[in-house]
Amino acid sequence: MAHQLITRLHIRGMGVIEDAQMSFSPGLTVITGETGAGKTMVLTGFSLLAGGKAEPALVRRGQAEAFVEGNWLIPANSDAVISRLTEAGAPPDLEDDGAELILMRTVPAEGRGRAVACGRTVPRTLLQEVAADLLAIHGQADQWQLRSADRQREMLDHYAGAPCADTLQEFRTLLASWRRDRAELASLATNRAEREREAALLEAGIAEIDSVAPEVGEDEALDVQSARLTNAGSLLEDITAAHDSLVGTDIDPGALHQVALAQKSLARAAAIDPALGLLRAQLAQVTALLADAGTELATALQDLEADPARQAWVEERRAALRKLMRSHGPSLAEVIQWRAGADRKLQALGGGADRAEEIRAEIEELAAQLQNVAARLTYIRTSAAHELASQVSDELRSLAMPEAELVIELHSTSDIEEFTAAGADSVSFLLRPHPGTDAQPVTKAASGGELSRVMLAIEVTMAGRNSVPTFIFDEVDAGIGGRTAVEVGRRLARLARQAQVIVVTHLPQVAAFADRHLVVTKSSDGLVTESSVQDVSGNQRVVELVRMLSGLEESDAGLAHAEELLAVAATERAR
Repeated sequence: MAHQLITRLHIRGMGVIEDAQMSFSPGLTVITGETGAGKTMVLTGFSLLAGGKAEPALVRRGQAEAFVEGNWLIPANSDAVISRLTEAGAPPDLEDDGAELILMRTVPAEGRGRAVACGRTVPRTLLQEVAADLLAIHGQADQWQLRSADRQREMLDHYAGAPCADTLQEFRTLLASWRRDRAELASLATNRAEREREAALLEAGIAEIDSVAPEVGEDEALDVQSARLTNAGSLLEDITAAHDSLVGTDIDPGALHQVALAQKSLARAAAIDPALGLLRAQLAQVTALLADAGTELATALQDLEADPARQAWVEERRAALRKLMRSHGPSLAEVIQWRAGADRKLQALGGGADRAEEIRAEIEELAAQLQNVAARLTYIRTSAAHELASQVSDELRSLAMPEAELVIELHSTSDIEEFTAAGADSVSFLLRPHPGTDAQPVTKAASGGELSRVMLAIEVTMAGRNSVPTFIFDEVDAGIGGRTAVEVGRRLARLARQAQVIVVTHLPQVAAFADRHLVVTKSSDGLVTESSVQDVSGNQRVVELVRMLSGLEESDAGLAHAEELLAVAATERAR
């Protein structure tokens, strides 16, 4: 699959259509039929799938809802479409050669409708985003591309190609940097007094902490010292008792003496029973452990001498640390961490003046670069505007607008304050209907049918440069006939060499150029059913062209004219 192509459209319960299905293929597909048969509902169906607004009035009388579903074949490398659907939780099923994408809308007679992509309910805006990469709809009520100044600029930029896109991206990067620096400079100026107050608070906090000079873990060590000094009396009594029990006193020989006696007795017994030697060795270890414990207890007794001055210092130090922790952190470690962070922040605040000078220099340099890139972008657009306007005007001469001239005007500003993400230029598509008249905005100077022809001329000119794979036209042939209609058909056929084109038409001169011809017919009671949309070819197609030419299914003159039109179309197709 080289292109993203719509392959099928199913409409049910919409307007005059009860149920209709139609298939599409690459190239040019035309949809014809009698007035009121429901041709315009095809355009409405595409509009709904593209995220268009749904009106309850679309629902066929007697039906609970209107339904439209479209099937697309998309290649596996359609990154924009596949990525956006995947992000939205509605990924299409991928195969080696691509995937089938199914979009669906329901419009209830009452209540809210649904938008569905790949079987998942999604926001209507998602259909708009996806459809922007799938199709472009051109009807008399859908000439939004020519009504939007932004869209006109985008069309010109797209025609200008990669040089314009690259320059625009460079411009946007510089503009973002310029705006960021300006915002930072404004912030530095606005918050100067606040920064000074913040610096004063930081300096006071740093001075308070430095006056105490706390160390990590110091509070825990002081807690232990405080407990020992506060309970020195009871500790002395308990440690003395433990020491005396081990080492002994004049009255009680102590545990060490008793173990020594036991060891001596086992020595005599082990001489008789060698198995008791192990117990004797164990008692020797016990004796060593008890002796070490006695020594440690003696040392502890020496360290327990009452020291009121030391105790006062410890309590004073603990109070100072608690005050710091109340002000700067629940723990001493966080107080020390705050001190380090405050020092760094203070240095940053103190460097505000230096930073302001740096930013001013950067802004000045960025402004010069912006002006240069903006001028380059204007030059690229101006050159492309002359070329595009000339080519479109040439196309219009063959589309019943022989004296019309497209004029593309650029208005540029050198004031950086007025720059936008689109550059320094505003773009206007103007139309001069006749020589000597003033060019006016194209939507004012052209009728609805003429707008469609202007869009057709633009699309044909941009064929091969436009990334949209499917174009849908309605009323592109409004108000024309004869030779002009043949030229419209010819240009639609040329556009169809680059993209899929679907046209709703009432002119046989346009229909003759189709690669595929669909006919919508009414049933006797005015309903349109699935069987009412027919893919005609061969003699059936000739019959439809005769009907369109003469209003009669059998007309020798109409038959001759129809065959002549098909021959012209075949010649164009062979070129």
